[in-house]
Amino acid sequence: MKFMILRKADSDTEKGVMPSEQLLSAMGNYNMQMDQAGILRTGEGLKPTRDGARIKFQQGKPIITDGPFTETKELLAGYTVIEVNSKQEALDWAKRWPAEDADGNVELELRQLYEMSDFVDGQGLQKHIELEHKLHKQPLSTSSYLLFDGNCRQAFEFYAQVFGGDIVMILNGSESPMANEMPAEFADKIMHVSLQVGNWMLMGSDCPPGMFEKPQGFHVQIAFEDEQQAETTFNQLAEGGCVQMPFEPTFWAKRFGMLVDRFGTPWMINCGQCTL
Repeated sequence: MKFMILRKADSDTEKGVMPSEQLLSAMGNYNMQMDQAGILRTGEGLKPTRDGARIKFQQGKPIITDGPFTETKELLAGYTVIEVNSKQEALDWAKRWPAEDADGNVELELRQLYEMSDFVDGQGLQKHIELEHKLHKQPLSTSSYLLFDGNCRQAFEFYAQVFGGDIVMILNGSESPMANEMPAEFADKIMHVSLQVGNWMLMGSDCPPGMFEKPQGFHVQIAFEDEQQAETTFNQLAEGGCVQMPFEPTFWAKRFGMLVDRFGTPWMINCGQCTL
């Protein structure tokens, strides 16, 4: 069962008052607890209504009204979607909302989301079912998995710095349940590492001795909106490596370049879409 916890707006949220560091930390802890419990699906804060609009249809014609809107009690400041086994479980989580928000004077609303099984079968429902099946086939996430010849740790420490990411998991040979079966020289090598960069995950490991093969037939492609950041990243990755194609304008992108970094990983950097 999916439920949405709706955080009602108040005068501060409508003024665009940003949350304090204390509130950000408390909300972060709350979201992490839900994530660790396996129930968090999504959640976002909403900017003030002055940045939004209402679209009202009259006889099929849309009428746009720009914000701000005055009836604060009817407005929303954010939402969280969770998936739990019962309404009571959803309420239990809602009751744990951080007291740091609005000094403990926040108003929430809990609403259950419809499921496909709630509707009567028919052609209209089938369209939604087919779309749901299509979306269900799509992977939860994709990531590149890079192999190294003993320098995986150094590479990922470098990538974390370049991409502004965090190494969220790292396991070396001596920490593995298979440590007794591994060569002694693999004890300090990396069996697995995960680098989280926003919603993108980069993974990797060292190869067992004598099994490394040079990467070929692929590039890890990353894209940027900001041209200066794209160029900075390209130059950082290229340092000590080999530039295959300079970072320059192309017919498909404002800037594009290809390189192999000093650890042997091939990269493509795209920035911006050109209008043909």
